[in-house]
Amino acid sequence: MVRVFKHYVPHAVLLLGLLDFALLLVAAEAGWQVRAWQIGMATEPIATRVPQILSFAVPLEIAMVAVGAYGPGALHSVRYATARLLVAVSLGVIFLSVIFFLVPAITFWRSNLFVAMLLSVAALVLIRAALGRVIGGASLRRRVVVLGAGPRAARIGALAARTGANFTVAGYVAMGTPVVAVAGAVPREGIANLARHVEALGASEVVLAIEERRGALPLQDLLRVKTTGVHVSDLSSFFERETGRVDLQSVSPSWLIFSDGFSSGRFLSGVTKRAFDVTASLLLLTLALPVIVVTALLVKWESPGPAFYRQRRIGLYNQPFDIVKLRSMRQDAEVPGTAIWAAEDDPRITRVGRIIRKVRIDELPQCWSVLKGEMSFVGPRPERPQFVADLEAQLPFYAERHMVKPGITGWAQINYPYGASTEDARHKLEYDLYYAKNYSPFLDLLILVQTLRVVLWPDGAR
Repeated sequence: MVRVFKHYVPHAVLLLGLLDFALLLVAAEAGWQVRAWQIGMATEPIATRVPQILSFAVPLEIAMVAVGAYGPGALHSVRYATARLLVAVSLGVIFLSVIFFLVPAITFWRSNLFVAMLLSVAALVLIRAALGRVIGGASLRRRVVVLGAGPRAARIGALAARTGANFTVAGYVAMGTPVVAVAGAVPREGIANLARHVEALGASEVVLAIEERRGALPLQDLLRVKTTGVHVSDLSSFFERETGRVDLQSVSPSWLIFSDGFSSGRFLSGVTKRAFDVTASLLLLTLALPVIVVTALLVKWESPGPAFYRQRRIGLYNQPFDIVKLRSMRQDAEVPGTAIWAAEDDPRITRVGRIIRKVRIDELPQCWSVLKGEMSFVGPRPERPQFVADLEAQLPFYAERHMVKPGITGWAQINYPYGASTEDARHKLEYDLYYAKNYSPFLDLLILVQTLRVVLWPDGAR
């Protein structure tokens, strides 16, 4: 993993992204050269075309990130990768058309763009067919030795078996664990020198997954392993890096206190974020006003009751506020004073409501809350007071998610389906804590871009 602005990016994804960007640059230049040859135009130095080449490559790279072209399936299935690439190219055409309309001076002619687009699609598909299995295969995965053989170690093994895992388990060392949950674990007593054992397995990392750490922490062994250049990780840090969430089953208050994160130096990024929120909410409210008006009329036409409704939510520092949404359920969906989780195929949802929930149109009026400063575009989704009271009693560290301003979209929303139970809330809390701990403008930008994937493939919408 490579840490970019406090966010972990897999080596395979970073490598593929750099290869893709280089191919897009080459395709843009090749498209210009082909058209210049066809019309007999004299070739100029490439330095004169840098803005045009970048105006082609950057929007397409952003489009690929937005549609999930770097997800686990993209490295293991050419069919999956091709489908995502075609969607990305279609989205890229829209981006390029907007740029061509706004600033034609920094773009190629449409004929150049057409040739470059064809070349880029062919090159991107071929690179995945040729190198996809190598980049996403076991040869580039980190080899990890797990100290422990109990349920915690078994969870690491299960994570390694998932599609798109960035590591492979080279071996387990049983450290006196009373319950052995993994097969093939080597007892510590049978290893003369743990550092040499790790080196012999070709591991680049050792993960501490001992069930009971009090009095069982092998400090001398870990020190020797560390001094040989092998990285040593505790379980919570390992899961945070590999899953993009804070694992509630292994995390402790001391880890949250002493680990890197929750930086207080956020004044400049906070000012930048607020400036973006104000500008984007004003622009989006202006552009989306016709959509909101038409949807409101359809809501009124299908079912009696107001087109909009207010709902109390809990925001920054546990302060309540009201959000405005387009109504997607029947007016009598809830008894006053009660809150009910939305369920899959919820019968309370109207036909119009089902559509606007799928494409997130019902969320558009929340831009008003963003403009007022009660919400941000990116942050943990605000919950209703009744749910908050129950979840704070059942889930550890739930109150910590209110230390950042709530948002319309967030890290949990792009990584986990719609939550409709306490268990779903637990998983989403893990992603929310990761966001609060590792917040940066880069992570905000990544979430905003990938929100488009959730809109295009709304599997989690209810």
